[in-house]
Amino acid sequence: MANVRCRPETGCLFIDFRYRGVRCREQTTLQDTNSNRRTLEALANRIKREMAKGTFNYRAFFPDSARANQFDDSSGSTPSNAPARRAAPATTPTLGEFTETWYRENLPRWRQTHAETVHGTLHQHILPKLGEKPLSEITRADLLTFRAELSKQSTKGAETLSPSRINHIMTPLRMLLAEASERYEFLTPFRNIKPLRLPKLDIQPLSLDEVNRALGTVRKDWHPYLATRFFTGMRTGEINALEWKHIDFEHDLILVRQSIVKGKLENTKTDGSMRDIPMVPLVRTALLEQQKLVSEDCRWVFAQRNGDPINLVNFTNRVWHPLLRHLGLAPRRPYQTRHTAATLMLASGENPEWVARTLGHANTEMLFRVYSRYVPNLTRNDGKAFTGLVTASSLPISTGIQAKSKQEGPTAPLSVLTRKQLEALVAQLQQR
Repeated sequence: MANVRCRPETGCLFIDFRYRGVRCREQTTLQDTNSNRRTLEALANRIKREMAKGTFNYRAFFPDSARANQFDDSSGSTPSNAPARRAAPATTPTLGEFTETWYRENLPRWRQTHAETVHGTLHQHILPKLGEKPLSEITRADLLTFRAELSKQSTKGAETLSPSRINHIMTPLRMLLAEASERYEFLTPFRNIKPLRLPKLDIQPLSLDEVNRALGTVRKDWHPYLATRFFTGMRTGEINALEWKHIDFEHDLILVRQSIVKGKLENTKTDGSMRDIPMVPLVRTALLEQQKLVSEDCRWVFAQRNGDPINLVNFTNRVWHPLLRHLGLAPRRPYQTRHTAATLMLASGENPEWVARTLGHANTEMLFRVYSRYVPNLTRNDGKAFTGLVTASSLPISTGIQAKSKQEGPTAPLSVLTRKQLEALVAQLQQR
């Protein structure tokens, strides 16, 4: 029997089983969560099946374990009281051969641009290094060495690959080996290899004053485009793919249904990205203004003179960067208009869940992680509420001294104040 247990002193899971009459406990660094338990229980069930068939190979399952040496049999004989061991799979295809099958099977569920990205990653980085190796012979050390080599490669700009780019290169390899390990029944060498830690996202939103200056300075034919970006938070691909059929003036909604990725029109990135954005009056005015600037037969809300959707490179180089230089602002990507919208929405006191839905986020996690330092009221990190509470609670309650309001009559001791009364008192103390 193989069981999944938790070590109380560390909170980490381990597999506990008996093999050849010896109790074996293989430790992991996985914390005791439902997801990690399911992962190890699947491994434990495979161990049980292998033992029942008499084909369990200790080293194949736990190659780095000290126990593996104990059960290795260099003479090739198997003790009479022990089941025969299965040799490490030697007939598995090479990584390159299996890649063709894996890619073809996954192609129907991928967007075209994503499929092209995966194809490029496989043929540019992964297959030249690991394509000739049989799947079962690829080790953890091979993967770590491959990742280390990636970190030394440079881009066209002579910069080394970023941790984010390296993680994106490793992701198809992780998925490919996970599928292969299920089909050919070997342990994926990717286990316990975590993605590289990413630096904290540094955003550069514009202030409301800077936004107003930008809108007051930009060329009139670009004013509606910038106003819509600043006050909806739409992604670049989403706003460039916006069609007039997606503008609902009757209900003041912008329907986000598609995106332009690498020049191609595709569905939105995720289900959460498909959303309806409420039009604030300023955006409605900007869109009505835009209607007068484009021909009636143009399907795109924001189009170039030739009728095609806005070209990001052209907008960035000919409009965005010159505008920032003229205003004396630090250079930044046009995507910062999205961050600007998020910070303005939160600073105005909007519900974070509403903001997340408007931006197309699955939840509010990113809001609190990325934008909290720009919006003190979002997490109350200015300390005023806490200061007021501590100040109020420091009054000599035990002596019966009462906290009185200038506008209210009798009050109770702080120890029996209601929540509303306490909040009113804290607000009063903050105004002093």
